[in-house]
Amino acid sequence: MSKEIVIEPATRLEGHGKIVIKLGKNNRVEEAHFGVVVTRFFEKFLEGRLMERVVRIAPRICGICPEAHHLAAISAVEVAWDVTPPLPALKLRELLLQAKYISSHALHFYALAAPDFLLGPLAEPKYRNVVTVIKNLPDAGKKAIELMKIGQELCFLIGGRAIHPVTSIPGGQSKSMTEEERDEQLKRIDRALELTTFTVDLAKKVVTDYLDVITKLGVFDSYYVGLANEGTHTIFGKATVRVMSPDGKIVADFPKKDYLEYIAEHVAPYSYATHIFYKPAGYPDGIWRAGPLPRLNVVDKMETPLAQEALKEYRDAVGRPCNATLAYNWARIVELVEAVEKAKILLEDPDIVSTDVKLADVEPKQGNGVGIVEAPRGTLIHHYWSDDKGICTKANLIVATNHNIATVEKSILVTAKQVFEDKILEKLKLPKPMIKT
Repeated sequence: MSKEIVIEPATRLEGHGKIVIKLGKNNRVEEAHFGVVVTRFFEKFLEGRLMERVVRIAPRICGICPEAHHLAAISAVEVAWDVTPPLPALKLRELLLQAKYISSHALHFYALAAPDFLLGPLAEPKYRNVVTVIKNLPDAGKKAIELMKIGQELCFLIGGRAIHPVTSIPGGQSKSMTEEERDEQLKRIDRALELTTFTVDLAKKVVTDYLDVITKLGVFDSYYVGLANEGTHTIFGKATVRVMSPDGKIVADFPKKDYLEYIAEHVAPYSYATHIFYKPAGYPDGIWRAGPLPRLNVVDKMETPLAQEALKEYRDAVGRPCNATLAYNWARIVELVEAVEKAKILLEDPDIVSTDVKLADVEPKQGNGVGIVEAPRGTLIHHYWSDDKGICTKANLIVATNHNIATVEKSILVTAKQVFEDKILEKLKLPKPMIKT
């Protein structure tokens, strides 16, 4: 007798999805699917809008990483109109994205990942949540909330809103940062460094305790994609798109505008989200992963010193390329370190309080532009076509979910086979839970 395991909605992620695992005789895994079960239609309802409005509408794609969508959108508009904003505006935008990395990576580690590790994967699901973590580790809970708050308040200061920012406009930023605001944020970012050190220590214990699980459960080869600036880790601004093959070779390193030559989409019949793959390798061989782990795979080094030390420690343990799905959580902590370091560097830059943050006059023009930035969850691609009146005539959006959905599905398939067929949970070295229910 065959049976079907359905998890809907799957909510321990940044959004909702549906997981279906089909088991045959003797619990043999026949199929595993991960589907996005809601429609968005953003590409169509951006058509006919003024490009200035597109920049405000696009962040509504996601309530977790609206800053990244805002910046990908404004970058695409400015390329289409051949506009270069003042350097202080670009630095404010990068600071906005680094602030989002601080809040998002802290949120993901403490609220979505930590419960499984701190309580153990065999604990009852009703206990594996952030409420239990805060109840049993109140000090860690307070530090997590404080770290997220620091990042989110900086997002509010620069973006004009804590969620769905509005300050990036064609030609620059609609508001600058005062010296008083900068001084206050410097105090907070120093505190963020302390909180990040605490988070790193906690993450190291989790990783050390669960290294057997991390390096064996849900491990598989794939392609990897991420931005890099001459090989250095970057999330915004000057960069190329790097692709690494499963055997660790950089097989492509191309300008943002050329993405359609390397990227293709596969339509799965059970999901509204398309599966992105590396075009030269075809589907499904060319499916890839985006986000923290792939970004650390494709880059040669981090941009800041503490993050570089963290990267070395990470690679010493899991190698390069790392193909262990659960190592995403460790990679996220390495990026958190860099985000805090980079935020401090930007806040200390005199340009960050400059009032020269927007061009005096920007004229719409016919053209098309590609904006690519790294959201915390993965690479965002916004491609807009504009007419001579500044109206969007077409939009192509490829978000982190599209990049990752095929490999998320493969992770589920590989893990399901390990659990149901190989009984791997009986073989793994599971430490004693740090928290008791």
